[in-house]
Amino acid sequence: MKIATFNINNINKRLGNLLEWLAASQPDVVCLQELKSADGQFPAKALEAAGYGAVWRGERTYNGVAILARGAEPVLIRRALPGDPNDQQSRYIEAAVNGVVVGCLYLPNGNPQPGPKFAYKLAWFERLISHAAGLLALDVPVVLAGDYNVVPTDQDIYASRSWSKNALLQPQARQAYRRLLDQGWTDALRTLHPDAPIYTFWDYMRERWPRDAGLRLDHLLVSPTLKGRLVKAGVDRDVRGAENASDHAPAWIELTEPGAGRRSVSGRRAPS
Repeated sequence: MKIATFNINNINKRLGNLLEWLAASQPDVVCLQELKSADGQFPAKALEAAGYGAVWRGERTYNGVAILARGAEPVLIRRALPGDPNDQQSRYIEAAVNGVVVGCLYLPNGNPQPGPKFAYKLAWFERLISHAAGLLALDVPVVLAGDYNVVPTDQDIYASRSWSKNALLQPQARQAYRRLLDQGWTDALRTLHPDAPIYTFWDYMRERWPRDAGLRLDHLLVSPTLKGRLVKAGVDRDVRGAENASDHAPAWIELTEPGAGRRSVSGRRAPS
């Protein structure tokens, strides 16, 4: 079972890019972020023609999240993160696909910091931590995938001081991410590639893609019930180099079927 996350950065503007990647990679489940599309403009028919069922929560101009399933219809569980009924931003959706609960998230960026946007980021993170603990208590297979807008450690960013005051690298956000992992979640990419530089985002500014000046913002966390089934993880870097590309590349994991056991993992470099 292949599960991917991809900040598409405007699904209608980059629908061709998305469809091309789906055909080439054929993930079984895809978490999309930054749809930048109202619900009525979501390209459900084009995705259905490509073989994918979908659930989504759109938002005009900003945000928006979706879960796609190849040859199946995701079973919607929730369309918002619990904990703040007044929060109207489209940043979380959760569905069951082939026996796995999939939470797709787009955590707030938080810039500029300090300020209300950073406070919102941290408050949203606290809600995520609380909900994640509840999911673990269910003792079912869960994947929390998406754009976390957090660079977990200095290993997850190119050598630079230019981001030091950015909300993505602040100690409070990194500590929140660590607290989430400490519940028992496994950071799949870093676990299978402990030493390799792994980037999922390259800003459009300052030639950062040609210079490979990247950051790892997109993460797939798996619950303890899935850790033993995790066999591969990588980033489809070439997608970022295509014409009209998002500033993110898809990240993905592969899981064995239940009871199949874990195969040995060869290599330490994230596949490109």
